[in-house]
Amino acid sequence: MHEPVTPSRGTLIFLALLLAAVWLGTLDFRKLVRPDEGRYAEIPREMVATGDWVTPRLNAIKYFEKPPLQYWATATAYTVFGEHHWTARLWPALCGFLCVLFTWFAGRRLFGDAVGFYAALILAASPGFIIVAQINTLDMGLTLFMTGTLLCLLLALSEPPAKKSPWMIAAWACAALAMLSKGLIGIVLPGMVFVAYLLWHRDWRLLTRLRWSWGLPVFFIIAAPWFVLVQRANPEFFDFFFIHEHFRRFSTGEHRRPGPWWYFVPILVFSMLPWMLYLARSLADGWKVKASGSSHFHPRRFLVLWAVLIFLFFSSSGSKLPSYIVPIFPALALLMAHTLVSVKSKVVIWNALVLAVGAAAVILYSPHVTRWGNEKVSAELYALYTPWLLAAGVAGLILFLAAAWAGWRGLRTAAVAGISAGALALTQLAALGHNVLAPASSAHDIAQQIKPHLEPGIPFYSVHNYEQTLPFYIKRPVTLVAYADELAFGLKQEPALWLPDIPAFVKAWHGHARALAIIEPSTYAKLEKEGLPMQVIATHVRYAVVKKPVRGLSP
Repeated sequence: MHEPVTPSRGTLIFLALLLAAVWLGTLDFRKLVRPDEGRYAEIPREMVATGDWVTPRLNAIKYFEKPPLQYWATATAYTVFGEHHWTARLWPALCGFLCVLFTWFAGRRLFGDAVGFYAALILAASPGFIIVAQINTLDMGLTLFMTGTLLCLLLALSEPPAKKSPWMIAAWACAALAMLSKGLIGIVLPGMVFVAYLLWHRDWRLLTRLRWSWGLPVFFIIAAPWFVLVQRANPEFFDFFFIHEHFRRFSTGEHRRPGPWWYFVPILVFSMLPWMLYLARSLADGWKVKASGSSHFHPRRFLVLWAVLIFLFFSSSGSKLPSYIVPIFPALALLMAHTLVSVKSKVVIWNALVLAVGAAAVILYSPHVTRWGNEKVSAELYALYTPWLLAAGVAGLILFLAAAWAGWRGLRTAAVAGISAGALALTQLAALGHNVLAPASSAHDIAQQIKPHLEPGIPFYSVHNYEQTLPFYIKRPVTLVAYADELAFGLKQEPALWLPDIPAFVKAWHGHARALAIIEPSTYAKLEKEGLPMQVIATHVRYAVVKKPVRGLSP
């Protein structure tokens, strides 16, 4: 492969615009799914509705589990563009896109044009990264600003020691935004990586290069105001946010998200599947490489520590979710890009061919996806998903074969770009097809049946459950009955916002002339047997929606 390894400036701009169109243009296609998308769409909706941007509320109940940066960004999008699926997802999608661009920029400055470009191709086509950027969770915002912190730190420390780099101030600013994205984890993890590098190399001079006199004021000016305001408005905030949500979440399984020590291994394999061939070598080579330039700094070794330590940190945690390891993907992309630049031609060709075989397997398996059918997601819905899976496999197969052909012709950059395009197309199409499964995982459809019965002042109860996506679609909270879960702390502060048991609900129901309720099937059957007056207005495999019949009319 002898071609220049980076495209022209015009081509780079075209590719960036094309990625933006693919990345952002499909955000409105899918319904919101429970639980995270409903939760993180509803909190900013309530901020806009109430005008209170200091105290986050979910279902009108105080909710202090996370800081407000994404809530503010989404609430701003709602205010400017309206409340839509795409505005609910805009912030994580933008953060993912900007993370790709900054990885390219930093990689280019640190390691050269080829590594920067290949790192962007790798990151933009890593299935786990794509998926998290396309759904409404907080992890992509954290990933962007944690990546910004660590890459700005890399840029600053790679410069001559005598230079007072503005990148160091940018690192402090990104750390503050990371903290406003998801709390202390946004500064603890970058700090852990830096301290580990410091201890390994015993280069204590690095401490003097952090520009403390400028960095600390920048950090506190950005991060501190909200914490001061929310604590003044809610004296109970400090203990819950810092003690319960950070130390207990990490050290215990209190949040019911446990997992074995190897929990993240298959997730990592899936998340970076197109590039896993280069993982071991990129980590080994990155650790062994010598210091660069006059700074005596080892940027690739720093990247290895970034990826490995954060992976081990979450693997040892008592609370695990698949998206927790997304912040390591930019570091891995940069390390793998080094390997891709230097591997033999046949390795890239075989990589593309193996992926083509995988895409062919997706095509062959797509008619059998109905076997996944169960009582919650029917085989009929999975049958609707089959064409999407088939299209994803076909797109991947064509592009992976094109990549192999380009590699055979000696066009390394075209081959890598083809692999990237194939992985992106396959992942995006498979994710878009998930919308046909929305009736099983979203309240969108049932909300349309409920809306004709909604009138101001009519109480709406949620009995033994809380459907996270429902309040967003009906544009109002519901009154919880005998169900607290993650809202337990807020309900403890304002107990008048819920009914703690079924007898209290039955009493309240009898006291209303008109009322609505969403009830689990087993609870509905029990209440019906006890003679509670109810008329079913909508049904779902997970619940029934009922109204109180008007007196004098039979249900």
